Amino acid sequence: MRGTASLVVSEFDTSVALGSGDINVLGTPRLIALCEAATVSALADQLDDSVASVGMRIRVDHLQPTPVGVAVTAEAVLDKIDGRRLTFTVSVSDTGGLVAAGKITRALVDRASFLDKCCTA
Repeated sequence: MRGTASLVVSEFDTSVALGSGDINVLGTPRLIALCEAATVSALADQLDDSVASVGMRIRVDHLQPTPVGVAVTAEAVLDKIDGRRLTFTVSVSDTGGLVAAGKITRALVDRASFLDKCCTA
C-alpha cells in the first residue's frame, strides 16, 4: 500500500507559526502531520468502517528546509504488518530533493472501543 499527501508551504505551516522555531520555513510539526496524512491516504478504503488507525510511533529526520511558497509531497509505503501494527517508510520531497525520511507506525483499533476508553467521563 502506498499513499501521498501534498501542500504548498504557507505562512501557517512555518516553524514560527507552529512555535517550533524562529525561521519562516516548513515546521517539523507540519512536516510530521503531512507524513501522517500520507499514511492515512495509504489506508484509505482499506479498513472496515469499525476499524481506525492511530499513530503510535514517529521517527523522522528533517533533512533540509523548505521555504514558504514551495510545494512538498509526502509518500508513505507500507513496509510491515505485525498484528495490529502497521509500519510505513515515509519520505518528503520538494523541488530541491529529499526533505525528510523516516518511519511511522500506526495501530489498528476498534473505533467504538477506542472512543469509549478515551472519551467517556
